[in-house]
Amino acid sequence: MIIVPATSSHKALRVRPLARTRLEVRAGLRRHLAEFEAVSVLVTHDPLDAMVLAHRLVVVEHGRVVQQGVPADIARHPRTDYIARLVGLNLYRGQAAGHAVRLDAGPAITTTQELSGPAFVAFPPSAVTLFRDRPSGVSARNLWRCEVNGLETHGDRIRADLTGELPLAADLTTVAAAELGLRPGTPVWATVKATQTRAYPA
Repeated sequence: MIIVPATSSHKALRVRPLARTRLEVRAGLRRHLAEFEAVSVLVTHDPLDAMVLAHRLVVVEHGRVVQQGVPADIARHPRTDYIARLVGLNLYRGQAAGHAVRLDAGPAITTTQELSGPAFVAFPPSAVTLFRDRPSGVSARNLWRCEVNGLETHGDRIRADLTGELPLAADLTTVAAAELGLRPGTPVWATVKATQTRAYPA
């Protein structure tokens, strides 16, 4: 399956079917592909289609293949910002030395993997914990001063877009967002445990 980014013109022309219809079409297509004894090439802008239907993915950005492989590997090891957004991860690139990855633009991120040389490091927005004040008893590693750039509903959670020492996305409950008093411009401290990061060679 080939997956390519949707351009603004594509978005303007797309009609979003009801969720139930989409599920039914996807299920029917999956059954059809399972019975079809030949190679099939599907082109989609929907990452869920790609992950559910494909045995192998080829990701094309700006007319160039940027990554290919089985869906599980691509989901765990994205190599571009676009792919990271599709699979719901914060992604950074830098130079690894031991258990730290020094980012090309920004601080270092501590990981549990031990690497050397160019590397990616990724973690899900759900791994980020936010505080209004600098937390006491928390190691300075993977602790960054940020500012809320924007908030949006993401499923049953709130996704905070953060800028600052490390631009990132953080997911939290509506209750937590209310208790923190989050709004654009709110200063926060963001932490991520090393065990919740994943580093791999670039």
